[in-house]
Amino acid sequence: MKLKRIFPFFIALLALLTSCTDEKIMTLLDEIQVSSSYVSIPVAGGSTTITVTAKDSWTAEKVTTVKNPVTWLTLSSSSGSAGESTLTFSATSAIDGRTAEVLIQSGGKTQRINIIQGLATIASATCAEVIAGPDSKTYKVTGVCTAIANTQYGNWYLTDNTGTIYIYGTLDAKGQTKNFLSLGLEVGDEVTVQGPKTTYGSTVELIDITVIKINKSLVKVDSVANATLPVEGGEFIAYLTCKGQGVSIEIPDNAKSWLSISSIQSAGTNTVVKFNAAANAGGDRSTTLTFHTTDGTKDYSAQTTLSQKGAIVNATVAEFIAAPVSNIQYRLKGVITSISDASSGKLNLRDFSGEVYVYKIVDFATKGLKVGDIITIVGKRAEYNGPQVSGAVLESSISVTTTTIADVLTKPDATSTYYMVTGEIKSINTGDYGNLYLKDGDSEIYVYGCYPGYGATGNDRKGLIAAKGIKVGDTLTVIATKGSYNGVAQLVNGIYFSHVSVQ
Repeated sequence: MKLKRIFPFFIALLALLTSCTDEKIMTLLDEIQVSSSYVSIPVAGGSTTITVTAKDSWTAEKVTTVKNPVTWLTLSSSSGSAGESTLTFSATSAIDGRTAEVLIQSGGKTQRINIIQGLATIASATCAEVIAGPDSKTYKVTGVCTAIANTQYGNWYLTDNTGTIYIYGTLDAKGQTKNFLSLGLEVGDEVTVQGPKTTYGSTVELIDITVIKINKSLVKVDSVANATLPVEGGEFIAYLTCKGQGVSIEIPDNAKSWLSISSIQSAGTNTVVKFNAAANAGGDRSTTLTFHTTDGTKDYSAQTTLSQKGAIVNATVAEFIAAPVSNIQYRLKGVITSISDASSGKLNLRDFSGEVYVYKIVDFATKGLKVGDIITIVGKRAEYNGPQVSGAVLESSISVTTTTIADVLTKPDATSTYYMVTGEIKSINTGDYGNLYLKDGDSEIYVYGCYPGYGATGNDRKGLIAAKGIKVGDTLTVIATKGSYNGVAQLVNGIYFSHVSVQ
């Protein structure tokens, strides 16, 4: 009797499963329902329509990113009203399969629609074929990791004998992001990866790739000694494990003038390579050393970086701006002309040769500096929307007191005390050095020299008045020390700060 009752139950269950397979599945939410949450479009192109049933108005949007705008998919509408509506998805023909996702939102709820066109096949390719191929296509590529740019997200370079592509994002063994180090991938390893191609500017990328296989390099840098050498130079040592047929070392061309190999010692799989670095008369410098070996068929490599402290290069602002972006340390002196962020020390610095933006000065907020102060900083040449100083450290500063001519006249002569004074130009003496008289109310003072900026010497002190078109009646602001000549007070060695032309 029990078997007789159970058998009809299984027949009914089988019928239910069959009907669920043959019919479109209705995804049920109280606020919004769709006739299918999966949409298939033929690879040759075409359209597919679903029904949207909503209690309130609804919107539809493609899930896009800057790198993947999903321009190949078209929606018949981006919104609809309460009730039953149709939504059509269209696409032109595709070379290979591709996928997308559409979000339909209504009443605070979201229904996800998965779009697939054709079969998402994975093609094995060389780097050159990826570079020449279409975006959005998924490729499988084998090559060597030649450099790692980011160890959190897994951004690195993959190279084969046809070219190089950039890997932007690497998934871990569980398909998760931000866990690149768990893979143990190192420069020199041979890697097989797969992922979709995109082009960002002129850079060809595979994004959020999956690692299929890692073939560890036959040469590895186990450790180094003296990775940062002093200005005087010295010995740098790399300790390697090499399972290939000998080791060769590649020193970049720009380091061959100061770095040389002094010895190579091997015992079994252990190799010690010693380098000698010459004294450094320039700024900070660094280089990447590459160690190669082979199994007779393939080349394997590993890399390490060596850096050397350098002398700080004293430079004018103009010389700094003309220099290339690098890790060289420059010493700059000038006047603070503006401060955009007093908490972090973002400001503009000007000397007689030009003006440059300083992106942060270490501990600036505690220094009590202000516009007009004269500072000496050390930093690196960087670039972001123009030249800038990065990683700056304050070496010294001179406080400049903003005051009136009347107040300056009461001060003692002092070559180390600077004042910022503003007044109307009453007269300009002949000559190139900017000797003139300033008046403020009933007070007047002689300015013995108004130079283009801080640090000017020799001929660089000349020509400010003509270059700026300064004339009698203009309002001039200068920074200078208080002095006197034959008992008459004057401002000495004035530094031009700003002026306002008379109308």
